Amino acid sequence: MIAYVTVGTDDLARARRFYDAILRPLGYGLREGPEGLSYVLPARPEWPFAPPDFYVKPPFDGRPAGAGNGAMTAFEAPGQARVRALHAAGLAAGGTDEGAPGFRAGYGPRFFVGYLRDPDGNKLALFSSDPAEPGRDG
Repeated sequence: MIAYVTVGTDDLARARRFYDAILRPLGYGLREGPEGLSYVLPARPEWPFAPPDFYVKPPFDGRPAGAGNGAMTAFEAPGQARVRALHAAGLAAGGTDEGAPGFRAGYGPRFFVGYLRDPDGNKLALFSSDPAEPGRDG
């Protein structure tokens, strides 16, 4: 079970604008402190573990933040329309497009995904695989 994911930033205000645009609509609360931003989902009684937190912080070593080559964090959204809306909100909040929302041939027939980079270059996926929605093949 993943407990948390941390990405680095050199500009907390810029990062907050971006992550507020995509994580707050997914139900994440925000705790902000001198060490950075902590996005947290509320625990649910039916979940056996606490959901993982997502932290955005300046690097501990004081050097500039950099995106990990090959690293990506994925966030599940409730439906394809929400994936589209969050992808657009991320772009409007300073992110860059890494792949427009849609189906990908290499994934399952219900995996609908859009890719973004945050303002610091960290790669994110926003996806839905809702069985109640049409899949790639229909």
